[in-house]
Amino acid sequence: MSQISPRPLVEIFDTTLRDGSQREGISYSLDDKLRIARKLDELGVAFIEGGWPGSNPKDVAFFERARAEKFTHAKLVAFGATRRAKLKPQDDPSVRALVDAGTEVCTIFGKSSPLQVLEVLRTTLEENLAMIEDTVAWLRAQNRRVIYDAEHFFDGYDADPAYALRTLDAARKGGAETLTLCDTNGGHLPWEVEASVRAVCAHFGPDVRIGIHAHDDTGCGVANSVAAVRAGASHVQGTINGYGERCGNANLCVIIPNLELKQGRQALPPGALPRLHEMARFVAEVANLAPDEHMAYVGNSAFAHKGGVHVSAMQRHPDAYQHINPALVGNEMRVVVSELSGRANVVSKAVELGLTGLDEKTGAQVVELIKLRENEGFSFEAAEASVTLIARRLASNYQPLFQLLDYRAMVSRHHDKPFAEATIKLKIGGQEVHTAAEGNGPVNAFDMALRKALQPLFPQVDHIQLADYKVRILNSNSGTGAVTRVLIDWHDGQRRWSTVGAGTSILDATWLALADGYEFILAPRAASAAMAASA
Repeated sequence: MSQISPRPLVEIFDTTLRDGSQREGISYSLDDKLRIARKLDELGVAFIEGGWPGSNPKDVAFFERARAEKFTHAKLVAFGATRRAKLKPQDDPSVRALVDAGTEVCTIFGKSSPLQVLEVLRTTLEENLAMIEDTVAWLRAQNRRVIYDAEHFFDGYDADPAYALRTLDAARKGGAETLTLCDTNGGHLPWEVEASVRAVCAHFGPDVRIGIHAHDDTGCGVANSVAAVRAGASHVQGTINGYGERCGNANLCVIIPNLELKQGRQALPPGALPRLHEMARFVAEVANLAPDEHMAYVGNSAFAHKGGVHVSAMQRHPDAYQHINPALVGNEMRVVVSELSGRANVVSKAVELGLTGLDEKTGAQVVELIKLRENEGFSFEAAEASVTLIARRLASNYQPLFQLLDYRAMVSRHHDKPFAEATIKLKIGGQEVHTAAEGNGPVNAFDMALRKALQPLFPQVDHIQLADYKVRILNSNSGTGAVTRVLIDWHDGQRRWSTVGAGTSILDATWLALADGYEFILAPRAASAAMAASA
């Protein structure tokens, strides 16, 4: 009976907590680092580089706290440098800190380039080789596994291939289990990386594991990593979302699916790949950065289709304009509705949002209304709830949840503090409701007044929250008379939705977005409650 050959394995070494934290604008707290480490272990990476314990107190505290963690898949790694010139490893505090961190695995970096040795370290080429070998050997004697990062390897190999290989020989002689080639300045191109990695693999043979650590200064961090694997590397270092210094590190959220889905290699445990989309967004949230919605594989726009021709073709075959099934990486296909849409977009979006019975004629009407309103300043690409309401309102049996009769807002400054008051008059179920509320600004007061009017009939408004409120000025050449677009993101603890409004008055634009937000979520529930009562 024939057996299926296992897929070639590539070790994934994540350095989000160390190299990734060097991105401008990121400052992880100790708890942030522990949360990300747990999530990385759930994803199934082989190594998590937690930080440099010899460089700062936070990383020392991280390794102390991490000792109590139970990791299922990953090995925690402490990072550091080779010993300093003329010191023994055991006499170098930064090397001793690696042992004190208590991790089974250590990563140390050393110089591969004569330029770096002579001009940066200010020592001799032979002393540099001794520094590499001595440090690895001492850590091995302390029962530590060692991964050696050959810093500036590709620059060094270009300048002096023989010396660059000697530095790797020194690390191997000391007992390093993996030799990682670093494109530290991020300046190399894929074919250059592939040729150098192939030469290194030929030098050491198949029994020595070669790794790649790429930066993205030419925009080739992912391509260089994939090229290195193609040339024989079986260990890849990178960060979630490509976070890192300058232009960032090689992006594991793109490398991993490229390895698994395009090269047929195993980078994560079986069944783990669909967690990638969630992982990318989790790290962005903890880092307090907006997710890159256009990132390959895991961005929310990675499988979003806007052109009418594309959507029409997708309805006939799901592979027409997608290179993979998005579910493989935990993502999903979306249809974007805009002025570029055709009927196919609207019908597909209706199905996606649970609307049934949308015929071709109604679909065409929705398209025309969207085109008209986008010409007035609306944008429906990120406001799917407002798209749903356009379709609902075209139905012959549509009854509005409420109608605005009048509103008034007053803004002032009282005792050196901003003050706002809003009054709203609505028609709800044949009755007029008149409410007023105060707030810390006109939008807050407006929202509070609307909630007060709706709450007696719809108590679930207490669970509805505004998650985000965005304002964009469109025709800025009109100055303060410009059209304003308001986009509101909502959630109620169970689902999220977005609505849009636009107009020359920011309060009118806000009203439209607020009204859509409440009607979208409350109208179906009100209809369901009415049906249950009549039954």
